[in-house]
Amino acid sequence: MSKSIFYHAGCSVCTSAEHDIINLLGNENVEIVNIGEVRDRIGEAENAGVKSVPALLTPNGNVLHLNFGASMADVKG
Repeated sequence: MSKSIFYHAGCSVCTSAEHDIINLLGNENVEIVNIGEVRDRIGEAENAGVKSVPALLTPNGNVLHLNFGASMADVKG
């Protein structure tokens, strides 16, 4: 993986963090995935180790959980 992936669920905490992540890393260095809208990527996020969103998956596979917004159980509903 060459880009970071930022997973979020679309809430205000998540969208605020999205803007900060883009400003820090640059739009070309991060893929934004709103799993509230793109639900078929929830399993991918969980398999990578995401326990809550917003979370940033780094290119080397580390998951950085940011500013607890929602657990994956909440996202799955």
